Amino acid sequence: MRTAHATAVQIIRPRRPSASPRPTLAKGRTRAARTLAIRAATSHDADAIYGLIAEHAVEGHLLPRRLEEIAVHASRFVVAIRGGHIVACADLAPLSRRVAEVRSLVVRDDARSNGGGRRIVDELARRASESGFETLCALTHAAGYFVHMGFSIVPHAWLPEKIEADCRSCAQFRTCGQYAVMLPLVRAHHACVPLTSLHG
Repeated sequence: MRTAHATAVQIIRPRRPSASPRPTLAKGRTRAARTLAIRAATSHDADAIYGLIAEHAVEGHLLPRRLEEIAVHASRFVVAIRGGHIVACADLAPLSRRVAEVRSLVVRDDARSNGGGRRIVDELARRASESGFETLCALTHAAGYFVHMGFSIVPHAWLPEKIEADCRSCAQFRTCGQYAVMLPLVRAHHACVPLTSLHG
């Protein structure tokens, strides 16, 4: 997972889970952030998501995705809408029955710094928890962005599911310079096994 965000790394200790099963990451939302609508994507959003990812993949901080793949897994994406247009997105990709990944997190340049990315990750964490996943992870060049949301930087070896699923077949394996980050999830009491729609 790659993202174009960059920020200084500051170690933040995750808080003890509250009585609520929902992981809450976003804080201090600005007025601009409140103008964004966060929702689940549909197959009708595939073209817009593909265009947003492709536009930022050329920066070298995001892996390209195929339109066909996005269309098939559109229900795994969460998007931010402003003025009727998708300005941010991310994919909740299952790596195993325990671990899910924040993948293809991207925010359009003119929509950054207003909390949209945080709200999307917050929603992905909620969905992952309700689906029975125990851990949310990401591979990123901007580790500080995730650390500010409660993730911890961990050795890549702690994410063997990601290494086996994607990294070993990647041309940049061991040379990409990405950090591995991880967030333990509070499992919802009514959580089921991971949703079928999240797999494949």
